[in-house]
Amino acid sequence: MLYFLLIPTYLNSNQKLVLLSLVFITTYIIPLLILILFKKIKLIKTFNAHSIRERKIPVAMMVVLFYLLGNTLFRISNIDDLRLLFYATCGALFLVYLLFFFNLKTSIHLISMGITTGFFMVLGAKYGYPFPVTVIITIILAGIVANARLHLKAHSALEVYLGYFVGFFSPFAIYYFL
Repeated sequence: MLYFLLIPTYLNSNQKLVLLSLVFITTYIIPLLILILFKKIKLIKTFNAHSIRERKIPVAMMVVLFYLLGNTLFRISNIDDLRLLFYATCGALFLVYLLFFFNLKTSIHLISMGITTGFFMVLGAKYGYPFPVTVIITIILAGIVANARLHLKAHSALEVYLGYFVGFFSPFAIYYFL
C-alpha cells in the first residue's frame, strides 16, 4: 500500500484493489492455510517454527509463492517495481533456505524489514528521489523489531543482523540483474 502512496502509477482504483487482493491472498491467506495444514499433519509443531527443520518446508513454499507472484506481476505492465519487490523477497528466502544447510537460522522478520528499506532505496535511485522519511522510518522500525526479537530470545544477534542484511541487499541484487 505504501508503494501506491509514494509512486505514481497508471492503475485505476479497481486495478489497485485487485492487485492488493492478489498480493494479500498470495502472501497471507495461502501461507496461513498451508501452515495450518502443516500443523495438522505434524510437519511443524508450532506456528513459530523455531527449529531449522521446521522452517525448511514453509520457507521453500514461500520461495515458490513469491516467485509465482513475481512472474504474475511480470505480465502486468506499469508495475515493474512490485515485480522487483517479490523477486527480491524470493531471492532472500532462497538464500535463507541455503543457509539452513550451514545450520544458520535468520530472522525472517528482519529480512522483511531489510527488503523494505532496500526496496525504497532502489526506488529512490530509480526515480531520483531518495524517500528519506520512508527509509529512516523503516530503519527505525527494523531496530525496534530486532530489539523485540532479541528480547524474546527468538534469535541471536547474528541471526538478526544476518536477516536484515540478506533482506537489505536482495533488492539491490535483483535490480542489478533484472
